[in-house]
Amino acid sequence: MQIHGLIHTLPKELKCLILAFVTTLSIGFYGGLSLVNHTTSMKPKGVEVNYLGNENDDNAVTMKFKKSEHELLSIIHNHILSMSVIFFLLSLVLVTTSINKKVKYILMTEPFISIVLTFGGIYILWSGVLWFKYVILISGILMTLSFTLAIIIIVQQLFVKKKYLKTNL
Repeated sequence: MQIHGLIHTLPKELKCLILAFVTTLSIGFYGGLSLVNHTTSMKPKGVEVNYLGNENDDNAVTMKFKKSEHELLSIIHNHILSMSVIFFLLSLVLVTTSINKKVKYILMTEPFISIVLTFGGIYILWSGVLWFKYVILISGILMTLSFTLAIIIIVQQLFVKKKYLKTNL
């Protein structure tokens, strides 16, 4: 099955729905990133302290305790499920765009790898493998870049004129 440029041919009502969806999704996604920034300062040490605590640091401004296994598993479970649905839905919209197939495949699959590395990595970090905080940060950055590029492409293609596509496809 080949879908090529379907987003361009959608009725205005569906384009408005997609625009509302990706806008709301972006607010939630970047709001979540704001929370991550608040809890970790987007730094390796911040990620470590957020999950392992800092109760031995007498100079800590804010005291944090190591998350319990129940709390950690709940965070990981909720994020893996919700992020998988978010990226699946985003990929369903992205597949209807007329971008390069290889770029499309990367943007559709990379987030799922990053979800596993980020949230699985949090468990590995919590288990004592401290260097995994770098894997968590890198995979989180890649996930965010994939999300951002997919949103930009989708919004841009929502506004491409059908006349332009007929002459250039």
